[in-house]
Amino acid sequence: MTAATVDVLLPLGLDVPYSYLVPDGLELAPGDLVAVPLGSRLVVGCVWPRAADAPAPVDTSKLKAVRKKLDHRPLPPDLLQLIDWMADYTLAPRGMVLRMALRHEENPSPARERVGVRATGHVPERLTAARKRLIEAMSDGFVRAKTDAAREAGVSPSVVDGLVDEGALETLVLPPAPAAETPDPDHAAPTLSEPQAEAANAIIAAVQAKTFSVHLLDGVTGSGKTEVYFEAVAEAVREGRQALILLPEIALTQAFIDRFTRRFGVAPAEWHSGVSTRRRGRILRGVADGDVQVVAGARSALFLPFRDLALTIVDEEHDPAYKQEDGVTYHARDMAVVRSRFCRSPIVLTSATPSIETEVNARRGRYNRLSLPLRFGGAKVPGLSPIDLRKDMPPRGRWIAPRLQSEIAQTLEDGGQALLFLNRRGYAPLTLCRSCGHRMRCPSCSAWLVEHRFRRRLSCHHCGYQAPVPECCPACGAKDAMIPCGPGVERLQEEVQALFPEARSLVLSSDIGGIERMRAELEAVANGEVDVVVGTQLVAKGHNFPGLALVGVVDADVGLGHGDPRAAERTFQLVHQVAGRAGRGATEGRGFIQTHMPDHPVMQALVKGDRAAFYETEIAAREEAHLPPFGRMASLIVSANEGPAAEAHARRLAASAPRVEGVRVLGPAEAPLAVLRGRHRWRLLVRAPRAFDLSAYLRGWRAVAPRPTGNTKVSIDVDPMTFL
Repeated sequence: MTAATVDVLLPLGLDVPYSYLVPDGLELAPGDLVAVPLGSRLVVGCVWPRAADAPAPVDTSKLKAVRKKLDHRPLPPDLLQLIDWMADYTLAPRGMVLRMALRHEENPSPARERVGVRATGHVPERLTAARKRLIEAMSDGFVRAKTDAAREAGVSPSVVDGLVDEGALETLVLPPAPAAETPDPDHAAPTLSEPQAEAANAIIAAVQAKTFSVHLLDGVTGSGKTEVYFEAVAEAVREGRQALILLPEIALTQAFIDRFTRRFGVAPAEWHSGVSTRRRGRILRGVADGDVQVVAGARSALFLPFRDLALTIVDEEHDPAYKQEDGVTYHARDMAVVRSRFCRSPIVLTSATPSIETEVNARRGRYNRLSLPLRFGGAKVPGLSPIDLRKDMPPRGRWIAPRLQSEIAQTLEDGGQALLFLNRRGYAPLTLCRSCGHRMRCPSCSAWLVEHRFRRRLSCHHCGYQAPVPECCPACGAKDAMIPCGPGVERLQEEVQALFPEARSLVLSSDIGGIERMRAELEAVANGEVDVVVGTQLVAKGHNFPGLALVGVVDADVGLGHGDPRAAERTFQLVHQVAGRAGRGATEGRGFIQTHMPDHPVMQALVKGDRAAFYETEIAAREEAHLPPFGRMASLIVSANEGPAAEAHARRLAASAPRVEGVRVLGPAEAPLAVLRGRHRWRLLVRAPRAFDLSAYLRGWRAVAPRPTGNTKVSIDVDPMTFL
């Protein structure tokens, strides 16, 4: 009798599973998590489906046996399919893709018991004002957690403990709190406008149909896209099924959590790096069991083991944060579409400025477009006026043009808020010596060090290197000769404080403070506690600032002159989204763009408010150049500790590329960011027709290519979003 075997995929840099013996009495199926020996250690892996035509091992005498089956729900079939598909598409080792879905280390420990308190009716001898408030709050006889009782009465926890000691309150053991409360789909159903209702009904019908479909919820900023897809989420909850909402910056979007709570009565389960390991473990188990019905998370939430995923939402689908550049390179939006297909459930992509790929899919009928052309409540989308910096230049050493300065002054006088947008973190993007011209450069990257005056440090935004600002020039020794060049948001705030000394100003940037501080600052802006906000692209991510009346884009040309094929698209999306923060409340919004290129097609489209013209121009340019989505692209980066080694391998790699009609291999050339973290980088680009199987071509090329030696590495990015 032949011993039973299973294939087990391990979360390592392996592309194929290993075969193991199944001990007597142990039943295993694809998706089960098991502990297996690998060398001298135990590793957790996943039982992998064996292809129908793949023979079982004939000689089992040398196979090791599975040690045990873990007490976890099996990974669902659609997640196994996604892992297989992603590995084939991205050329990442199958085990590394599995690693993103294998969360066994977050196995929840037993939930902590909670202590509740209840009034006994006994009145203590000493009755202070705090004790009186607490007894009155507890007079209804309900049991409350100690912290809830203290918060509701506005007293400290010690007051609760004192009344327990005196017998006025009794303690009881409460059942553990659930990983997430069940949302109430009828808690606060909104009144939708006619276009909103039509869009919501279309998505609800797709949820009810339980079939795969892709919908683009295309609405101007402030049109109520969130309220629309909330109704589809409510339908999934009514059916007892699950919904996933992907957000580009979940850790910073407390406003979204608050909106969800107002609509459904409870918060969704959050999944991102800021959630504790203990809580993630409980959410993981709840998702696998089907008890957690709605998850709002970052791109990693895509790999959760949903038991019955009825709906996926990708909010702000155009946002570059959905692309993972390190490790396994993938785009969460595209992989979410793939998983929805495997789940046979609908997916909704939302944006006011859809990506070119999504826009083309909608125009060709692959995606169902649901349009919301007007802001909810009749508010107007702010118009944008150009400020030609060739004619209306700021004074020397300043960055705010005279016209923008006067518009800000008028806005503040009228009681409104102003936002100045500059997509440059820190104080200045370059520090140099005025005596010899020496520029402060990162020792590990081919990038200038950015001064951060708040932290009194020079920082590299690519590798994280930091150093103090030197008192003397490292090259010539001149003292007090280092000067900042160009503006960053910190320097811009300094100018705001000089021009408007009475105004309350605030810098909003991802590198200042932690998550909690950022959330508090965003709330302060929304509550009108700040007059002038100076922000980076962080401010463009869906925030609602009701009092914001003016938006000024200080340097709209940043990013247009670097030869990046996506530069025009990114600039249009970013400026359009930033301008959309204004005029959401009772005040009509205004926007101003400072630019040296007012005749550039992107600037013309923004000023005229002609989104259609931008898409027509950009789509035509992409089609003519056979760029995505009208062609396929892949980027290969060869890196090594020594420049000549990286160049030599890049040239050998290019020489080994298979010759296929219609496929062009461009390069090798030194990457724009030629040195990163001490490694020299050379780049090749592959361009192929749209229908061409680029992943298969790359696999074939890799099979015949010379193997990297020494510390040389080759990384492959299919469908690259950046070209550094």
